[in-house]
Amino acid sequence: MDNFRFHVRTDIRFGKGQIESLAQILKPFGTRVLLVYGGGSIKKNGLYDKITDLLQSFDITELSGVEPNPKITSVREGARLCKEKQIQVVLAVGGGSTIDAAKVIAGGAFYDGDPWDLVTMPDKIGRVLPIVTVLTLAATGSEMNGNAVITNPETNEKLGTNSHDFIPVASICDPTYLFTLPVKQTTAGTADIMSHIFEQYFQKEPSAFIQDRFAEGLLKTCIKYCPIALKEPENYDARANLMWASTMALNGLTGCGKAGAWTVHPIEHELSAYYDITHGVGLAIITPQWMRYILNEETVDKFCEYAVNVWGIPEEIERFALANAGIDATEKFFKDCKIPMTLKELSIDDSKFEQMAEKAVRFGGLQEAYVPLEKEDVMKILKMCL
Repeated sequence: MDNFRFHVRTDIRFGKGQIESLAQILKPFGTRVLLVYGGGSIKKNGLYDKITDLLQSFDITELSGVEPNPKITSVREGARLCKEKQIQVVLAVGGGSTIDAAKVIAGGAFYDGDPWDLVTMPDKIGRVLPIVTVLTLAATGSEMNGNAVITNPETNEKLGTNSHDFIPVASICDPTYLFTLPVKQTTAGTADIMSHIFEQYFQKEPSAFIQDRFAEGLLKTCIKYCPIALKEPENYDARANLMWASTMALNGLTGCGKAGAWTVHPIEHELSAYYDITHGVGLAIITPQWMRYILNEETVDKFCEYAVNVWGIPEEIERFALANAGIDATEKFFKDCKIPMTLKELSIDDSKFEQMAEKAVRFGGLQEAYVPLEKEDVMKILKMCL
């Protein structure tokens, strides 16, 4: 197992009614708050009114309209508002896109240049405003990690950045806020959770036994509870388990001690950079094809472990048949969740595959992945997704 640092400072307030503690959480950081949110769903479900009522004694500046693939233009406006209004704390209410934007805004508040620099050159991240989140979607785990992914439409780039200071100081996670989610957001969110786990599970470090058992438990949680949440949107236990799985999947728990670049995320980032598709849908499409492409004599045992421990497939069958059965089960699960499983279903052809593959390798460090990939490999995987 590799050396690692595991320091998660987030104060998690999980469960029904935890929003009542919001003012208490914010008060130590100041009263000038930048409220960041997306397209207005928090106004429809009453959460916006609840928050503004709780924060009547605070000076609130709003940044609304953060996009599903958050754009640098929104981040720039948020950083400008922070400077103009002398904001003391950033409050993100929404899913991963809103929280990711809030993180780079919080860093941009103290940066004199273009906030895009904080994405392309994370070493420029200095002082960061405290970030508090109210989570409304189980997907990215952004409520308890230092990651952020931002899109620049001008350059067709969707890039990740990271800072320990981007980790929220507190996050309110109330599963009842997931009750009104559209089916697509529930399924795409679950695919995102599972992909985060896959990226850490399929790595070269063979001795991280406990991390892999954590990962398998989280995957089985998604497999069990996503179908229940689809059938019973207001099933509290289903929503609670998915929400907590999302947080645990990317807070360092399953990835510490396991170095290595991710693969599917950098490839998908190019798809959503060029075509602005739903991130989780892109991940679901790519994942089974990537698995099939990298299945070989060196990786087959790990895929067999996955098939047996996650899907419960009997291990008596031949190794490659067992590994493929696990991959087939993964694809079937996504299909059963009504996720489109080909790029053609999203009206995407192969016209930009070469540019996307080149950028995925350049920005994603795919030479250091579980199975190293070059541009030609990525193009082949994308063609398998058509």
